[in-house]
Amino acid sequence: MHNRRDFLKYSALLASASIAHPLLSPQNSLVASSQKSLMPAALKKGDKVIIVSPAGAVYDSKKIMEFKKVLSDFGFEVEIAKSAANCYGFLAGTDEERAADINAAFANQSIKGIFCSRGGWGCARIFRLLDFKLIADNPKMIMGFSDITSLILAIYTKTNLITFHGPLGLSSWDPFSTLSFTKTVLLGEKSAFPLDAEIKMIMLSPGIARGELIGGNLSVFNSLIGTEYIPNCDGKILFLEDLNEDTYTIDRMLTQLKLAGILDKLSGFIFGQCTDCKSENPKRSFSLLEVLKHHVLPLKIPAIFNAPFGHTTKKWTIPIGAMAELNAQNLSLELLQPAVVI
Repeated sequence: MHNRRDFLKYSALLASASIAHPLLSPQNSLVASSQKSLMPAALKKGDKVIIVSPAGAVYDSKKIMEFKKVLSDFGFEVEIAKSAANCYGFLAGTDEERAADINAAFANQSIKGIFCSRGGWGCARIFRLLDFKLIADNPKMIMGFSDITSLILAIYTKTNLITFHGPLGLSSWDPFSTLSFTKTVLLGEKSAFPLDAEIKMIMLSPGIARGELIGGNLSVFNSLIGTEYIPNCDGKILFLEDLNEDTYTIDRMLTQLKLAGILDKLSGFIFGQCTDCKSENPKRSFSLLEVLKHHVLPLKIPAIFNAPFGHTTKKWTIPIGAMAELNAQNLSLELLQPAVVI
């Protein structure tokens, strides 16, 4: 994700044992898929939540306290993880420290939700240290975007736990974003994706698609291709966004998805607003819309562009692994069932 270094299934769990990978330690072994999603409990006023920094360092510790105030205003009791404000080069602590914070947050029965301070880079470095069996046995809400894409996708892939692509501590918590978060995570509503007249979404291809929601940041998503942490995308609705990428790099990454066989298996496609994704020389380039049409129209699946999520002020909270319906003509997205247990 060049020019952006500051940001960057279903489970009732196996009844007896997890499926071990030969290169992984026992606690990092795969959790088998069943036919029912593992949902976290809805958050409510009075719940204890924790702020973690699994990726980049938050160099100004005041930002952590500002985020604590945001969460406190929801009525949550807020704890700060041990390494949340640490700085280890460009990381918020060593890999061991950051992984320990995630494992401890899931193990702590008093903690009901996990919020990430920022993206940047670093989540993939801790996968080998995460206890996915522990996480599956203690399902709870975890949310973020940017580099957190890899963490929430890895957790979903390994445990079938529904995770959430939504605001970070260092991102905006404007009324629109707060409304979507509240509808999705606190109230468990199906109408979790509000529309705004100021957000001009575009239909790329008509139709109605149903499927699980999968996706996040395009650059980070692509970095998981070829690893055991990339989710199965067959029949899914893929949502992607990015920031500060030239249109040729968007084309390159979408081509990678095509060559990896991912695009051809989708039921629906949603692309975000892709802030500052434009060519340095527009006269000798394709526009972002043209690039998207090159890749999406041949798929002949419902698709929309310019949806609000990720690196933009107004953002949806999107539950990864939840069943949803995309209506491209209506430019709408709706959950088919709550993403949390009420």
